[in-house]
Amino acid sequence: MRINEKMKVRTVAGENIVMIQGVEGTDMTRVVALNESALLLYNKLLGREFEVEDVVRVLTDEYEVNEADARKDGEAWVADMMKNGLVV
Repeated sequence: MRINEKMKVRTVAGENIVMIQGVEGTDMTRVVALNESALLLYNKLLGREFEVEDVVRVLTDEYEVNEADARKDGEAWVADMMKNGLVV
């Protein structure tokens, strides 16, 4: 999978957000806020193919977290990113 490079992270009022446009002609803009760890994953994995194992590795390398917790959090991050069209 890859992060959808059509989407861009912007910092607005101190929040890291991705604005997702709806279908042309409809007003369905959504905003996805990225916390510190979600932004770290986004930046580390942007521009390359990755799997959940890569997400786990980033989390365990950057934070004092065990592999089981990193996997649970990583799987949740991937699922949320896919649900919002940020991962293709």
